[in-house]
Amino acid sequence: MKSEVSKIEILIAALFAAVLIFIVPALNAFTPDGSALHVSNFNINLWGQYLCLAIVAMSIDLLWGYTGLLSLGQMLFFALGGYALGMHLMLMIGKLGQYKSDLPDFMVFLGYNKLPIHWEPFYNVWFAIGAVFWVPGLVALIFGYLAFRSRIKGVYFSILTQALTYAACLLFFRNELTLGGNNGFTDFKTLFGAQLGSVETQRALYIASAVALVVVYAFCRWLTLTKFGKVQRAIRDSENRVLFSGYAAANFKLFVFVVAGMIAGVAGALYVPQVGIINPSQMEPAKSLEAVVWVAVGGRATLLGPVVGAIVVNALKSWASQAYPAYWPIFLGGMFVIVVLFMPKGIVGIPGQVMDIWRRYKNSREPDAPAPTNTPVEETK
Repeated sequence: MKSEVSKIEILIAALFAAVLIFIVPALNAFTPDGSALHVSNFNINLWGQYLCLAIVAMSIDLLWGYTGLLSLGQMLFFALGGYALGMHLMLMIGKLGQYKSDLPDFMVFLGYNKLPIHWEPFYNVWFAIGAVFWVPGLVALIFGYLAFRSRIKGVYFSILTQALTYAACLLFFRNELTLGGNNGFTDFKTLFGAQLGSVETQRALYIASAVALVVVYAFCRWLTLTKFGKVQRAIRDSENRVLFSGYAAANFKLFVFVVAGMIAGVAGALYVPQVGIINPSQMEPAKSLEAVVWVAVGGRATLLGPVVGAIVVNALKSWASQAYPAYWPIFLGGMFVIVVLFMPKGIVGIPGQVMDIWRRYKNSREPDAPAPTNTPVEETK
């Protein structure tokens, strides 16, 4: 088991970070439209969304790949982060909405005359940014405390997380929650005073997503290399041995669950202004299942694998949604089956698998070593 980051990994990570943070935005800003190197405004926005989804995938990998906790409700925390920033974005619309009121349009439509008191703090952008962290973190803390203290694990934990996100989804569909009901939040106008629809703002959001991805990757890599990370993997491999060794496994799992929830919340907050909408469908169980497929396809317990998986699967989804929209669920399911049966380490594990096959083939071609012969032992006189 590796205990430190290799120089090759640092070099590759630095190269990818430079491409994502500097080169791609530069190609969008400084190359002419007709150039082969130009990155269009559409693609810069699309890649910004992919990077946000890659952050969510890393949070799932931190749970599933390194701790053995398969969460089927991670998109709930993603959506909570999106709603936290979305409330601020809705308040910033002001009188630019359809009803020319200080209240969000859906509240005017539903007959509200006054802003609910729990909306008031979200006029402050820093409060909203703080809520991006503490709202998903608090929900994860309460749920995780109850689940882990009750020693719920394995498939029962997965089913509970799925039930949690489904229950939250049904709750957010209700208009009485004052969070937009079925339609959620949309028609955002400004963020930090900048027009969300402008190219410069979308480019800045892409850069923020790329920086967040690099920071989350570095944090997760550091965490998995510490003593805490070793306990994480020990819990994944045999929780009973960890308990017998005197460690409080529930506390370790709770910490990782809360951290993963906050990471997903940050991804949701960056995703919403780029896609322009947040509604309860984002926390449907199917969304979380799809995110698990990203991790499996890319390769779990690798950190880089979930990033690759999220980008590859969502790029395929963008293509299939236009070319074969009715067959995308079949593509996704087929991809998952192929990975489980033939690529247990995902895309990033393919080079290792090829090397193993080559090594076995090479060994099979080598002639067998001659069997030792029994030489007669001369009798000692």
